Amino acid sequence: MDGKGRAIDNAFIERLWRSVKYEKLYLNPPKDGTNLYLLLAEYFNYYNMERRHTGIEDQIPHQLYYHSQKQAA
Repeated sequence: MDGKGRAIDNAFIERLWRSVKYEKLYLNPPKDGTNLYLLLAEYFNYYNMERRHTGIEDQIPHQLYYHSQKQAA
């Protein structure tokens, strides 16, 4: 992400929001702004703490981070 406005700069963010929309928002449409905030908070907690990611060999990001910090100490 070099900040020069290239199309590939947004690929990671676009993919994240696609996951958010298809896995949470389209299945549970928010009623108002507060409900949207709560749905997003719930999804991002799930995304970082429970969901396995193929980009990091089906590991959970929180566990991978915790393990790497433990090894560094």
